[in-house]
Amino acid sequence: MMRTPVEALLHILREEGVDRVFGNPGTTELPLLEALAGDPGIEYVLGVQEASVVAMADGYARATGRTAVASLHAGGGTANGLVGLLNARRSRTPLVVLAGQQDRRHLVQDPMLSADLAALARPAVKESHDVQHGHDLPVLLRRAFAAARRAPAGPVFLSVPMDLLAERTPVPVPERGDVGTPGPADPRSLRRAAEALSAAAAPAIVAGDGVGREGAVAELVIVAEALGATVYHQPLHDGLDFPFGHPLHAGMLGPSNEAVRRALSGHDAVLIAGCHAFTPHHYTPAAPIPDGTAVVQLDSDPAEIGRNFPADVGVAGAIRPSLAALAAGLRPDRAAARRRREEAAERAALRDAPAAEPPAGGRLDPAAAVRAIAGALPGDAVVVEEAITSGILLREALRLRAPGSYVHTVGGGLGHGIGAAVGSALGAPGRPVVAVLGDGCALFGLQGLWSAARLDVPVTFVVMNNGEYRTLKDTLDSRGGPEPGRTAAQACLDLAPPRVDFLAAARTFGIAAQRAGSLTELAEAVAKAAAAQGPRLVEVPITGHDDRTDPEE
Repeated sequence: MMRTPVEALLHILREEGVDRVFGNPGTTELPLLEALAGDPGIEYVLGVQEASVVAMADGYARATGRTAVASLHAGGGTANGLVGLLNARRSRTPLVVLAGQQDRRHLVQDPMLSADLAALARPAVKESHDVQHGHDLPVLLRRAFAAARRAPAGPVFLSVPMDLLAERTPVPVPERGDVGTPGPADPRSLRRAAEALSAAAAPAIVAGDGVGREGAVAELVIVAEALGATVYHQPLHDGLDFPFGHPLHAGMLGPSNEAVRRALSGHDAVLIAGCHAFTPHHYTPAAPIPDGTAVVQLDSDPAEIGRNFPADVGVAGAIRPSLAALAAGLRPDRAAARRRREEAAERAALRDAPAAEPPAGGRLDPAAAVRAIAGALPGDAVVVEEAITSGILLREALRLRAPGSYVHTVGGGLGHGIGAAVGSALGAPGRPVVAVLGDGCALFGLQGLWSAARLDVPVTFVVMNNGEYRTLKDTLDSRGGPEPGRTAAQACLDLAPPRVDFLAAARTFGIAAQRAGSLTELAEAVAKAAAAQGPRLVEVPITGHDDRTDPEE
C-alpha cells in the first residue's frame, strides 16, 4: 500500500481505532490540522493549554480502553505537556503523542519554535522518536501504537516536521500486525502460588492498578472470597481494582513503607497483584513487608516481580487469566475462610455506620463533605479525584463497585483532574462524571474548563476550597521543628487572601456554578449529576489547617 505521509498517518490512526485527536495547534501543526479537518471519522478536540490536552487524552484512553492520541506544538507545547506525559507514564496510560517540529529546510538556522523535541520528551515517555523521512513515519507510527499498549503500557512520542506532512511522494504503509495476546502464567508458578495462599491462616491481598487496567476485578474478587482474605488497595491507586464497598475491602494502604508494614502485620501471606510495589511518598526506614510474611507477587510485567523486595513465589503473566487459573487451584480451609469473611462483614458494618451531622453554618468539615458526596453519587457515576487531603478522605467514604468508576493519577503532576474528567465523559457517554478537585489542583488545570464548556460534557466539577495547600501544612506538622519557623513556613502556603472565586472562574468559561453552603445543598448538587446535560461547577468552602479544634489532629 502506497500513500503520501499524511495519508499514511490518517490511515494508521483509523486502523488503530482512533476517533479523536486531542490538541492545541500552532504553526507546525497546521498540516496535520488540515488533514484531520478533511477526515469525517476523526474529530479534533481543541484544548487551550497542552497540560489539559494530555489530561483529556489520558482520561479518554482509560475510559475507552484504547490508545489515545495527543498533538503538541513544537518545543513550548511539548514542555507544557510534559506533566501530563509524566502522569501517563506513571499511570501506564497508552498514548501516542505527535509533536510538530519546525520545517527541516531551515532547522540548521535554529528557527523560532524549534527544539530537540525527542530529547525533551524522552525522560517522560516509554519511547521517543525523531521522524526525519517520509518513509519512516508509517513504520514509527505502527511501532508507537504497539509500544504504547505493550505491558507496561505508557506514552510514546513522535517528533514530526511540518514539511514532512506536506510531501506528496507516496511511501509504503505496513499492515497492522498482530502483537499477540499475553496469556496466563505458567502452571507450575500458579500451583505454588495457590499452595502458599491456601495454607495461610491470615491471608491478605494488595490490589494494584494492573488489576483494574487489565479488567481483572471480578477474578480478584473470586480469589479474595475463596480465601476470605483482607484486601487493600495499593497506595494512591489510580482506579478501582477491587470493589470499594465489598466487606473484604480494608481501604488503601498508606503511602509509606511503614504504613504498608503496619497494615500487613498479622498476615502470614500476601498476594500482591498488578502493583508497582510500593512507590512510597514519604520516606520511612522500615521495610514494607513484615518478617515472616510470605509474598506471592503476580504481574504482567516480569520486571515488577521482586523489584524492591524478594517474592517467595513470583508469577509472571497476564493478570486476568492468571487470577482465574489461580482461583481454580485454591484449596483453602473453607471453614476458616468463611469465618474470615464473616468477621470482615462485621467490621464493614461498623465502618459504614452513618456519622453524626456537623453543626450548620460557615465552612464545611471536609470529612463530612466527602461523605455527603459519596452518599449522593449516581449509581453509575465515574469519580475523577484530584483533591489530595480531601481525596484521601473521599477514598474512605466511597462505595464504588463498577470497574472504571474511579480515576486518579499516581503520577502526582497537578492539573490532571479537570482534563481527565472531560476525557472520561467523552469516552464513557451516558455515565455521569463527578470530578472532586482540591482548589490548588483546580488552579493548575483551570484551562480545561474551556474545553468542558465547548464540548458541553456532562461533568459536575466539585471544588473543595480550603484556601491553602493543606497537605503541605500537615506535612510540616509531622516533621516537627521549632514552632516559629514552622508557622512562618505554613503562612507561605496560604491561597487566601485573595480566596479564589471559583464561581466567577466557571462563569468566565460559560459554565453554570453554585456554592454549596450546607451538606444538604452539596448532596443535592451531586445527585443532579445523574441528569446533567452539560458541565456544572460546585464550590464547597471547607475548613482548613488552622480551623482544627485539636491542633494535634
